[in-house]
Amino acid sequence: MMGGLLPDMMVALPLLALLALLADAFAAPRGCGPAGARSAGGLAVLLMAALCGFGLLLTLTGAPFVAAAGVAILTGTLSLISNIKRRVLGEPLVFSDFALLGAVFQHPQFYLSALRPWQVVVLAGGLGGLGVTLVLLSNAAVAPRLAGAGLMLGAGAALALALARLVRAGFAEVPDPEADVARLGLVPCLLAHWRAWRASPDPPPCTAAPITGESRQLVVIVQCESFTDPVDLFGDPALALPGLERARALAWQAGRLAVSGFGAYTMRTEYGVLFGLPEERLGMRRFDPFLTAVREASWALPNRLDHGAWDRWFVHPHDMRFYGRNRIMPASGFRALVGEDSFPPPAPGEGRYVTDAAMTDRILALAQDGARAGLIYAVTIENHGPWPAEQGEEAHLIAPYLRLLAHSDAMLTRLLDELPRLGRPVTLCFFGDHRPSIPGASEPGAERHTPYVLLRFAADGTPLAGSNEAPELAPAALHHAILDAIRLGEAEG
Repeated sequence: MMGGLLPDMMVALPLLALLALLADAFAAPRGCGPAGARSAGGLAVLLMAALCGFGLLLTLTGAPFVAAAGVAILTGTLSLISNIKRRVLGEPLVFSDFALLGAVFQHPQFYLSALRPWQVVVLAGGLGGLGVTLVLLSNAAVAPRLAGAGLMLGAGAALALALARLVRAGFAEVPDPEADVARLGLVPCLLAHWRAWRASPDPPPCTAAPITGESRQLVVIVQCESFTDPVDLFGDPALALPGLERARALAWQAGRLAVSGFGAYTMRTEYGVLFGLPEERLGMRRFDPFLTAVREASWALPNRLDHGAWDRWFVHPHDMRFYGRNRIMPASGFRALVGEDSFPPPAPGEGRYVTDAAMTDRILALAQDGARAGLIYAVTIENHGPWPAEQGEEAHLIAPYLRLLAHSDAMLTRLLDELPRLGRPVTLCFFGDHRPSIPGASEPGAERHTPYVLLRFAADGTPLAGSNEAPELAPAALHHAILDAIRLGEAEG
């Protein structure tokens, strides 16, 4: 058996290296070296990772050529997925995306809608074919499995050393998936970023004194799904949103919110506004800060408030397990979570998700409880894509997006009308989590900002003047602007 294994391995291993290099070369952006080559460190990590995967599949199947083909298919699939994601969202695959694999099966509509039919067929067929091939072409031979286990252990140790060397070299001090994939390759970038993320330290706990709630003020923060200014997005002044324009005119502070994601990554914006830690300070955690948010909970906005004086609600009409909100939000200091089970299903003709009108009703109902100071953080979902065009629409996907955007603007209008009538000081913050990804109309580019408005009303409903205009703010800076508004509310109360 060993006599037949050696010749097979002598062919399979060079074939493995060639296929891994070709699959990696398919990942965009291309390398920075001659003919699109990656760096030597990246190539070393890629080959060690491929050899480690080969050893694992050889241990499982006992078939060297099947193991080599399996590694090539998996590497090529990653490159294809990364290229699709880069086209739709403006960012290659990042290591933290793998934490969402469970969500892909729980809520496939969020992900499959970004794929073209042929891409779904290729991915499903390729992965399904790989599974069938592994089963049909496996054998019961022991020697190949022992060789595979040895290769896996040896290559795994070499891979750990190569990754540690990359991290020590400081490549990840300023994480940049686009530049790092070009330099290292996709798989090496994923592994090296993950290795650096694992080593990232927690920030020290927040020691600031909690803010009292003696004023009985109400703070309402609305994180609006895919909300942006259509004038900025499409360049047509006729598309101006009346609610947004009115809010800007009354605002204590208003401007652009410099979100880092495009078309997705709600949790990056949400984390910044809730926790106030800037992305530069997060390092590798910036790609999905919710993965470590529980360990940073002392910085969260609800935990900055006196729990004995403030009611604190988190409202999101969706599965709270998504992004781990069911764990993160209670740890962050929210007293009550108002999830999808608190809303009736959308009526026929209302779309796939709970409407912004229903969200407004719930926010205003919670706001009626004025015995204590209150914080309501609401995350909408009605305007989540895709936005299928109706028959006969000339504007393709723009018209259905604008219809839902008008619903979000109507939500803002109702809050502007009704919150100042509550007879208590009110702070209202309304912002978009990211721009929509609409093929041919709104695509990844340099401009990613969304609008935000921060308004303050006295107990008699009078809008309180402030700077009104502010430079472009990152979500973490908006967190601190909200804290400033809350502190002013207490001082004035």
